[in-house]
Amino acid sequence: MINRKAIGYITANYTSREHSVLLDSRPLASIPFMGRYRLIDFPLSNLANAGVKTVGLVMPGNYRSIVDHVGHGKDWGLDRKKGGLFPLPGNPYGATKQGMRFLLRDIISNKTLFQRSDKPYVVLMGSNIIFNMDLNAVIEAHEASGVGITMVYVRAERHQDDAMSLEIGEAGRVKGFRQGCNYGDNKFLDCVVINRPLLLQIIDQYASADYLDLFEAIAPDFERIDVCSYEFKGLAMGFFNEDTYFRRSMELLDPTTSNKLFMKERPILTKAHDAPPAKYFSGSVACNSRISAGCEIKGTVRNSILARGVTVEAGANVVNSIIMQSCTIKSGAHVENAILDKDNVVAANTELSGTPDDILVVGKAALK
Repeated sequence: MINRKAIGYITANYTSREHSVLLDSRPLASIPFMGRYRLIDFPLSNLANAGVKTVGLVMPGNYRSIVDHVGHGKDWGLDRKKGGLFPLPGNPYGATKQGMRFLLRDIISNKTLFQRSDKPYVVLMGSNIIFNMDLNAVIEAHEASGVGITMVYVRAERHQDDAMSLEIGEAGRVKGFRQGCNYGDNKFLDCVVINRPLLLQIIDQYASADYLDLFEAIAPDFERIDVCSYEFKGLAMGFFNEDTYFRRSMELLDPTTSNKLFMKERPILTKAHDAPPAKYFSGSVACNSRISAGCEIKGTVRNSILARGVTVEAGANVVNSIIMQSCTIKSGAHVENAILDKDNVVAANTELSGTPDDILVVGKAALK
């Protein structure tokens, strides 16, 4: 299926406002997730499942891990002679308010992507609020409404300082937005459908405000531009810091929650890896966990997420933790309430423990 109505534009050049050792060597968009995915997989998969075959990906300065994961876009059907995946230069975020993802300076810098397209619409997406959405339904609703911009939102299920709330009036028109959201607010999903000619007009008319986010710049003209809203009624999860990353990941160990994100009809696509299935040795115990290919389990794993190539030796225990690629938990070691980045070795008979309210986070290759 080829979508002949829209092209995609994903921003991956912003980060969390809170420092984390998980982001020392990678951007937020390439954070490992649920053992086999990266956060960038979700916007790419939403676009791929909608048949969008031209996608611009705004790159951060530390782009190596994104390039390594995404490549030419083959796993998302974007390695094409016509269209395809286009890595785009991105600018550092400056004076724009926290929580906004579409820096006008980036859009202006990459004007050529929009000029060369013949599609009527552009789908703008961020990469740290994940969901599985039928984008074709959003595009069709936008087209039927005749408006200039459609902003997608969900009813907030919890308080979040880093998310944006939309102020929605009659007939679903967006009147404005504000930083932060509370339970029941209209949480903006960093997902937008905009008329391509309108986007080109905005590029020309608002060039002097290029230091702002797109929606900061055009906010005074929402009524003239005719900005509408679309309510998404599925599961959406925002990842803004270590705490939300850990808690949202653990929530997905519940199949009822996980099934709302991972669907057969709209699969979440990711980079293919050639690895054997996980191997469980005699005497091992594993329950309520996601254990990826290439793992060797000889000890005990409970309520945890293990990425590829993790080894849990006999007598070792992993409880309520996220263990990233190629870590080894030596015999007799105990890991609980922790996030271990890749290439760590937990020494035999040692304990690494946080608490449910204060998760222990260990950076890449910090333990040898």
